[in-house]
Amino acid sequence: MSAGPAGGRGTVGSPGPAESATVSAGLVSPSAAREILARTPALLDGWLRGLSEPWLAAREGEGTYSPRDVVAHLLDNEEVDWLPRLRILLEHGEARPFTPFERDGFRGRFADRTVGELLDGFAARRAESLVALESLGLRGADLDRTGTHPALGRVSARQLLAAWVVHDLTHVAQVARVMAKRYREAVGPWREYLGVLADREGGRT
Repeated sequence: MSAGPAGGRGTVGSPGPAESATVSAGLVSPSAAREILARTPALLDGWLRGLSEPWLAAREGEGTYSPRDVVAHLLDNEEVDWLPRLRILLEHGEARPFTPFERDGFRGRFADRTVGELLDGFAARRAESLVALESLGLRGADLDRTGTHPALGRVSARQLLAAWVVHDLTHVAQVARVMAKRYREAVGPWREYLGVLADREGGRT
């Protein structure tokens, strides 16, 4: 076990802050992020368009997201969260905190939209975001620039870009989990072998 700062014990195999930054620098780039970000709209479209209401409205519990809610949430994020925050970071640094984001703001904004309309809107806005991201021409030094998250404090452009990608993947996994749990009881004894049915028992969004 390696000693941590001030003589403390660190976790074996856990990189320190400097090492973490070095690893991230080689791992996160606009081109790598686009590989995932460009595919999410088509993935969700192929999965959800045309599904019957029981699949689209499935939830894990009170206040959690259905597959339809996930698409609406992603569209909302696309319009007011990721790229707008990146622009604030690049233009103002840490002097201007990001505009707070209301996680459930989509419920009022998109309440009357069908899943097809939500998918179309998400695809269009994501395409616009990727064009804008490309136009920024971000390089290593740009990704190391920092801004102020209203809850998390100092964050870098690189961290924001990585979080954008992982946010997509988190909600893709959520859609799979929520739909799988519709058949939680129907699978009978196979439930023992289907780990997704026990995942996130708390049902948080």
